[in-house]
Formats: sequence, structure tokens, C-alpha cells
Amino acid sequence: MNRATLLIPIVVLALAAALSAIFIVDEREKALVLQFGQIKAVREEPGLYFKVPLIQEVVRYDDRILGLDVEPLEVTPLDDRRLVVDAFARYRIADLQRFRQAVGASGVALAENRIDTILRAQTREVLGSVTSSDILSEGRAALATQIRDASANQASSLGVEIIDVRLKRTDLPEQNLDATFARMRAEREREAADEVARGNEAAQRVRAQADRTKVELVSDAQRQAEIIRGEADARRNAVFAEAYGADPEFFDFYRSLAAYRAGILGGNSTMVMAPNSEFFDYLKSPEKR
Repeated sequence: MNRATLLIPIVVLALAAALSAIFIVDEREKALVLQFGQIKAVREEPGLYFKVPLIQEVVRYDDRILGLDVEPLEVTPLDDRRLVVDAFARYRIADLQRFRQAVGASGVALAENRIDTILRAQTREVLGSVTSSDILSEGRAALATQIRDASANQASSLGVEIIDVRLKRTDLPEQNLDATFARMRAEREREAADEVARGNEAAQRVRAQADRTKVELVSDAQRQAEIIRGEADARRNAVFAEAYGADPEFFDFYRSLAAYRAGILGGNSTMVMAPNSEFFDYLKSPEKR
């Protein structure tokens, strides 16, 4: 009974030691086996591995592509027009042993701090060698590639591979936005005033041309009306003359009736003239004519 009682703790301790000697590395990570802080093994392939219990420890690192947002920074291009640049990077731990030696137990936090410093320095250097127009144009992708290549050379000493760098946002500093917007507004207002002035000038030309055309049309119409009226009067006089020549007595009678119609209107029946006037010839009896 005493022997069995002693064997149970020994078996439990042996089982615990055996379990603590086993560790698993999956496909998303890498692992370092450390012994008193010294690297004894690098495990980059997924699988089942062993270590010395209590003496050795396993430190795991992410083997996936990681992202890092660079804090916005001000850059000064060649044309001295300051810009605020916001960038991000994608990286992965390429050399696990070098990475551990570079950052120690601080791990990814210290590595990202150093990568951020490298990216900021290279961003200022690359963007400071071109104009703001180059940065704001389609050529910014090539500039991002230059930043990535320059940063990758320095980050390799950390055991890190810079996979990609992108410029997310490129804006003017806050203190310059108001002045820029005011300048843009003034420029747009000047262009609008120019357009209004050109429109008024064109409208004035069209209005003057219309007035001139109206005067010409009215004058031509009046001229033609006078010609037609004169031709009509001439034809009327010719008809009257022909009628008078055909029957002068009837023509005199017709003219007298027209004069009576025009002279005696409404209640106006009073006329002052000599009794023997020819105007009343057709109102007298035949014996008194």
C-alpha cells in the first residue's frame, strides 16, 4: 500500500513532465525554443515538437502578414508646399532568430516602433525629393514603391520583410486649408465674374443686332406699304377717272351722295352756305336746278 501511494505522485510528475515537453506549432505561427534566454531551436514548420521541461521555454510569433498604420506626418516637397501624409505598411517576420536578437523580449511592439521610425524617415526623404504635384498625381504609387524598397533595406536588420507601403491620405495642414479654400473661392468667383461679363457682352451684341434687324424690317415694311398704298391710290384714281369719263353726270351724283354722307352725320343737320351753292343741286327739284 505504501509503495502504490509513492508511485502515484511519481507517475503524475512524470506525466506532467512529459506533457510539458511537448508543444505544437500551427501553420499561422513560428516558435523559438529558449534556454535561459538563449535561442536553442527555431521552429518555423507546423507540427509537434519537444523541449526540455522546466529548462527550456517556447516563445511564439505570428507568421502571418501584419499591418502597421504610420502616424500622420508633415512632409515638405521641393516646392515648399507642406503636406500631411498618412500611410500604412504590410510586413511579416522573415528571420525569426534575427528578429529575436534585434527586439529581445519586447517582441512585436518594439519592432513596430522601429519600423514606424524607418517608414517616417524614408517617407520624408522620398517625398521631399519631388514636388507636391508629383505626390498628388498618379505617380504616388511609384513613390510608395520607393518608400517600400528603401524601408525594406533597413528593416531587414530587424529580421522583418516590408511587403507593401501605401499612401492613404495626402492633405494640406489644417492651418493652410482656410487660406487654400479662400484662394480657390476667389479664383472661382473671378472666373464666374468673367463668364458673367462675357455673357452680358454677348447679350448686348445680340440685343443690338435684334434692334437693328427690327428697325430694318419695320422700315422695309413701311416702304413696301407706302409703295402698295401709292399703287392702290393710283389704281383707284384710274378707276374713278375711267368711271367719270364713261358717265360724268352719274359720277357727279355719286360724289354728291358721298359728300352728303360725310357732311350730315348724326344730329348735325345745320350747315351754313349760300342757297345757290352747287352742294345742294341734287337736293333741289329739277325745275330749280
